[in-house]
Amino acid sequence: MPAPRYAVFGQPIAHSLSPRIHAMFGAQLGIAIDYRAIEAGREEFSARLEAFARDGGCGANVTLPLKRDALALCAAVSDHALRCGSVNTLIRDGAAWRGDSTDGAGLLIDLDLRHGFEATGCGRNWRCLLLGAGGAARAVAFALADPGVLEALVIANRTHERARELAAAIGAANVEAVDWRALGDAGAFDIVLHATSAGHGDASLSLPRSIITDRSLCYDLSYGEAALPFLRWAKAAGAGYLADGLGMLVEQAAESFFIWHGRAPDTARVFDALRRERPLAIVGA
Repeated sequence: MPAPRYAVFGQPIAHSLSPRIHAMFGAQLGIAIDYRAIEAGREEFSARLEAFARDGGCGANVTLPLKRDALALCAAVSDHALRCGSVNTLIRDGAAWRGDSTDGAGLLIDLDLRHGFEATGCGRNWRCLLLGAGGAARAVAFALADPGVLEALVIANRTHERARELAAAIGAANVEAVDWRALGDAGAFDIVLHATSAGHGDASLSLPRSIITDRSLCYDLSYGEAALPFLRWAKAAGAGYLADGLGMLVEQAAESFFIWHGRAPDTARVFDALRRERPLAIVGA
């Protein structure tokens, strides 16, 4: 009997570690999985997702630039996905798709497990700067804005109106938007999360050093080559701690895996194996 079919959609997608991660999860738990990467831009996404469903697709992950498009293709979505306006996990329910978002949970779990952040502990006193207001940024912003997680969440985007819209959508007293050009007056942050397109193309990155100290954690939601421009800047600026989004990728994948299969994999084993293969080497700073 063929294994259930799953996939990750995005553009570009050839670099994605998701097929490898889900294969490792399945091997751990004795679950046969056919999980592949499918290239799709915004114009092709709907048709390719429909073809995938006709071919027996049971579930899918969605990455750049499709997370908001995925929301529009769902017949039903979780409360969290609806609030943040972003879907990264699709579940086939009969003849329709149901959507969820695991990015926010994946980030919080990674921060807790690997970076000394506890949402119910010291992290409550931390100030966080989120750079970006796209699909992944929206998902993590709503998770970070939950009561008791942070002292303050500040959102900045090069198109300021998008940052203002996201802060207003969250509607929490500890969340505000600041103009990118005014970041130099925003003070220093305990965590700086990078979720802009810099690193995914020709976009440049220009940030004031005053937003970090030697105790700041600078964390890029991307992993691999895409994370390096921001992390090189952070190292040169004197940040105390650097992280890419590999841990977040593994943890959000585990949340999706649980939604699909009802079983939780051991993420530490998978993360450690991938990190050994892909050490976080920040050079050229």
